[in-house]
Amino acid sequence: MRTKKLGTNGPELTVVGFGAWAIGGPWEFGWGAVDDDASVKAIHKALDLGINWIDTAAVYGLGHSEEVVARAVAGKRDRVFLATKCGMVWDDRRKVKIHLGPASIRKEIENSLRRLKTDHVDLYQFHWPDPDTPVEESWKVMADLKQEGKAGHIGVCNFNVDLLRRCASVAPVQSLQPIYNLLKQDVAAGILPYCRQNGIGVVAYSPMMSGLLTGKFDMKRVASDDWRRQSPTFKEPLLSKEITFVDRLRPIAAKYRKTVGQLSVAWVNMNPAVTSSIVGARTDRHVEENVGSDFSIEAADMKEIARVLKETVG
Repeated sequence: MRTKKLGTNGPELTVVGFGAWAIGGPWEFGWGAVDDDASVKAIHKALDLGINWIDTAAVYGLGHSEEVVARAVAGKRDRVFLATKCGMVWDDRRKVKIHLGPASIRKEIENSLRRLKTDHVDLYQFHWPDPDTPVEESWKVMADLKQEGKAGHIGVCNFNVDLLRRCASVAPVQSLQPIYNLLKQDVAAGILPYCRQNGIGVVAYSPMMSGLLTGKFDMKRVASDDWRRQSPTFKEPLLSKEITFVDRLRPIAAKYRKTVGQLSVAWVNMNPAVTSSIVGARTDRHVEENVGSDFSIEAADMKEIARVLKETVG
C-alpha cells in the first residue's frame, strides 16, 4: 500500500489506517455489541496486509477500544504507528463530556498508556474543541507531553482554522483529523487548503460516512443502541436521497472493479491535502475490502461523481 508523509517532517502512513471506534463496543456513541476476538483478528489482518497505523481514542467504549488494541499489538508494537485521543471524559454514570483542562489531559495520557500497555503513543490528539478552556493552555500541555517523550507527535480533531492558528502560536500542529467524505465536504473549501499550505497532515475519518457509503447499508441491521439511529444523516427524508446517490455510484465503482465503499475511500484520498483515510473494521472481511481502496480515480469520473451528488442529494 502507498504511504504519504503526515505533515512536515512527519512519519510515513499508509493511505488507509485502521479505525478502532466500532471495536470499542457499547457506550453513548457505540455501534452495538462486538466480538473482541474478531476485533483482534481484524487488526492482525490489517497489519499482515500492510496497514501500518491504528487510530483509537480513550472514549471509544470508555477505554475498551484501547484495551483491545493493546491486546492486538502485543509483540508487534514496533510495527504500529499508534494514535489515540483525549478530551472526552466520562463519570461513574458513564456520561461523557468534552474537557481539555491541563490536569485532565495529563490524567488521560497516563490512563491511555496504561490501557495500551506502552510507554508512549505515536500521535496524541485532541478529540473535540473545549469551549470552556483556552486552547493555548491545553496545547501547551500537549507540547510538554511531546517534549517528555510520552507523545511522538501531537494533533487535533474537528478544529477550524482559527483554532489551528491559536495552537500553532504555542507549538506546531502535526495533524488534523476532520470528518471528510462524499456526503460531508465542508472542510474542503477552507480547512484542507490551510492544512496543505501550512504543512499539517490530514487523516480523514468516516470516509464511508459510518457505513452509509459502503453500498451495503441497511438500517434494519443496525443495532438498537447504535448511535446512528439518533443521527439526522440516517433519517428521512435525507436517507433515501443518500441511498439513491450510492446506487448511482455503482457503475462508476464497477468500472474499476471496486465496491462503492472502496470508491468512496479512494475519493477521499484523491484530495492532495489528505495523508490517509481512517477506515473502521470489525472483521477480516472488512479489512480485506478496506485495503482495496488504494487506487486513483480518473478526472472524468471525479466530475461524474460530483454531478451525481448534486443531482441526487443536492
